[in-house]
Amino acid sequence: MSSQKGNVARSRPQKHQNTFTFKNDKFDKSVQTKKINAKLHDGVCQRCKEVLEWRVKYSKYKPLSKPKKCVKCLQKTVKDSYHTICRPCACELEVCAKCGKKEEIVIPFNKEPEASVNTENQGSNHKRSCKEEEDSNEDLDAGTDLDDEDGDT
Repeated sequence: MSSQKGNVARSRPQKHQNTFTFKNDKFDKSVQTKKINAKLHDGVCQRCKEVLEWRVKYSKYKPLSKPKKCVKCLQKTVKDSYHTICRPCACELEVCAKCGKKEEIVIPFNKEPEASVNTENQGSNHKRSCKEEEDSNEDLDAGTDLDDEDGDT
């Protein structure tokens, strides 16, 4: 028997082998399943992203019915399943919204949902962060003013 103490060697191959992969929408063609399959997991580290994708792939992902409480600001603002930190807090602290660790965020949060579709289509080289772009615009304006002054003299 395989449960005997010290019996770790198997003498036969695996009895049942999968011949095809599991499809989470094979029999369940509901709107909710389509939304879950299309969901973009942003603001999380690589490991948490893989965990969430596994949950979606094997129909273990359950969406939230009402917002949860954020562990940082203690407001009911967490709208994503399995997340513990709301988007503004995770963005401000630059931590993973699921595990709360200061890891590298794979897909950063975007302010508007339309921008996430655009960044997804443009590729991985164009990433937008949560920070305001005003600082970068001010730096660019300052640089163009100096160039204009050099050109006038």
